[in-house]
Amino acid sequence: MAKYEKGKIVKGTVTCIEPYGAFVSFGEFYSGLIHISEISRGFVRDISDFVEVGDRIYTEILEVDEESAHLKLSIKNIQYRMNGKPRKKKIVETPNGFSTLERKLPIWTAKKIKSIKNAENSIDK
Repeated sequence: MAKYEKGKIVKGTVTCIEPYGAFVSFGEFYSGLIHISEISRGFVRDISDFVEVGDRIYTEILEVDEESAHLKLSIKNIQYRMNGKPRKKKIVETPNGFSTLERKLPIWTAKKIKSIKNAENSIDK
């Protein structure tokens, strides 16, 4: 078992997200909770905007309960992302929607058919 102490920065895996916080696992023996108030200095509407289940992150230990092997954690004052993995952004529909695709698809299809035919003709000669 690793020794966990208040103030240490440790790596863990997000195992569950609830409206009040995110649970993080540290191997077989220890787990912890990042309360929603310890996610960010700003307002947190959705914890999933910061972490997702399965993310490997760094956390700061605020308190250790040795009896229950439970840690109180924070990520708001540290760089918690491992490998600088960018967050997924929501797809925003453009004002044109699929109209661009509708206009361009026949042109792209015709060009591809023409290039295939040209390739076939050049092989036959």
